[in-house]
Amino acid sequence: MLPVIGHQNFQLCRGDIRNAVLSDLLDGADAVVHLAAVVGDPACARDPELAVEVNREASLRLIDAAEGHGVNRFIFASTCSNYGRMADTSVFAEEDHDLRPVSLYAETKVAVERRLLSVESGEMCPLILRFATLYGVSPRMRFDLTVNQFTMEMFVQRRLTVFGEQFWRPYVHVRDAAQAILDGLRAPAQAVNRQVFNIGSTNENYRKIDIVTLIQERLRPRAKIDFVAKAEDPRDYRVSFAKAQRLLGLCPSYTVPTGVDEVIRALEHGIVDPRAPTSYNTEAEITGETSREYSVRIPGPSERLSA
Repeated sequence: MLPVIGHQNFQLCRGDIRNAVLSDLLDGADAVVHLAAVVGDPACARDPELAVEVNREASLRLIDAAEGHGVNRFIFASTCSNYGRMADTSVFAEEDHDLRPVSLYAETKVAVERRLLSVESGEMCPLILRFATLYGVSPRMRFDLTVNQFTMEMFVQRRLTVFGEQFWRPYVHVRDAAQAILDGLRAPAQAVNRQVFNIGSTNENYRKIDIVTLIQERLRPRAKIDFVAKAEDPRDYRVSFAKAQRLLGLCPSYTVPTGVDEVIRALEHGIVDPRAPTSYNTEAEITGETSREYSVRIPGPSERLSA
């Protein structure tokens, strides 16, 4: 919030979406960007009741309130996890692909999507952004996301345990995700009204083993990797992002390789510290853990990024 905290048109209201006085917040609002959520499968599994209260019930109340206050545009942050386990991963899921939520997190997102797509108000333009898995350096650094976590553990610990290395996921940098929200706000209503957009890049679908290989190529000495066989994974999907490129003009600026380089450099120079309170972990937040134990060892010059 620091870059905008002094802006004359910026107002910060701290609260809980479950009990916030929505009428006060929405009075005079032109648009709502709904990001509030218990994020990710592990965090939702840790406290299912909280996940339902925040992700589904509070979201549905927010939609009702936005309709009642004449909000012009409502952007909902959803997830590509809604596609669940695809029968054929040689096919790239487009926005009209069958939704097969296999986790509470995805189930709550699908429920809110359905409500938004049923909005009858002629004033409000709802659109849904299904984000790929995020990665990248940010002010509130997260090390519970695959690319960030793998990079951090391989760089700091020089060891990583990987479960189900053969399963597919799409990835998108946090800055490209933010740009997609701006694009959604700026797009003509007729182009995005009641539309769903996958947010990411079709070329950025990876298996876990692909990500491990990308990181290993950048480390000297290389990390020790323990692969744990996993015959089943409820989430295994590849996604097409052509619609967002065509209608929103979305063209991501970052790739997983550049994101890995960014995280390594941030760790190498002490810009981010996995032990710091600002390094956010959603599952730890739910369980009340305030830190994770890492034996941080910053590699010497000969062990850093390979040329």
